[in-house]
Amino acid sequence: MSDLKLDAFLPYRLSIVSNRVSAAIATAYDRMFGLKIPEWRLIAVIAEGRALTQQALGMATRMDKVTVSRAAQALVDRGLVVRAPNAGDRRSHLLALTETGRALYEQVAPKALEFEKVIFGVLAAEERAALSAMLDRIEQAAGKFE
Repeated sequence: MSDLKLDAFLPYRLSIVSNRVSAAIATAYDRMFGLKIPEWRLIAVIAEGRALTQQALGMATRMDKVTVSRAAQALVDRGLVVRAPNAGDRRSHLLALTETGRALYEQVAPKALEFEKVIFGVLAAEERAALSAMLDRIEQAAGKFE
């Protein structure tokens, strides 16, 4: 018999905490802006840089192809994102924010920062910095299994 205790198993706990934080934020984003978390993630990643392919968005957000595709289509349907031909690869398209999408981002981003402040406000600044550094190291260690 193994000594595994699920409530003490760090990968499980990390997943549970992540799901709870995401669920709390998802409810607010949906109620306030009509956005699901995958849609918001695509908007945020596109807003931080240039137009990207769905494949690049999947890599940046760590979401699977189907989730990215559905979120992208929902954003296109709402007029928040536009698809353009990708000159570098004719098999894919580049996704970019429309003016409406950029305006929505400008509304959601401050709320996202506010949620972060409330949720992580239970930690001192030093603890938040330490948590961020630990998450970086954990992500790097997990990458060795890919």
